[in-house]
Amino acid sequence: MTNSQHFYEVRPRNDHRGVDLISDALPFGRLWYGEPNAISNAVGYAKFFSHSYDAVIRVYDEARNVIETHEHTGDFKEW
Repeated sequence: MTNSQHFYEVRPRNDHRGVDLISDALPFGRLWYGEPNAISNAVGYAKFFSHSYDAVIRVYDEARNVIETHEHTGDFKEW
């Protein structure tokens, strides 16, 4: 059994209309969130999408500095 880890980035959009959730683990590479609680929704989706994998989720600000880091340990274990 191989243990893999997913990496996610939540970055503000250049047009200032929400955030992008970016990862190689996502089927299309990125998702756009534009509602007022966009960051928490993006982090929640990344945790859900990687429920059986370890994940590192980094949230960036406008100056491209990391302002939050979430580490999620996969809950699903194979028998």
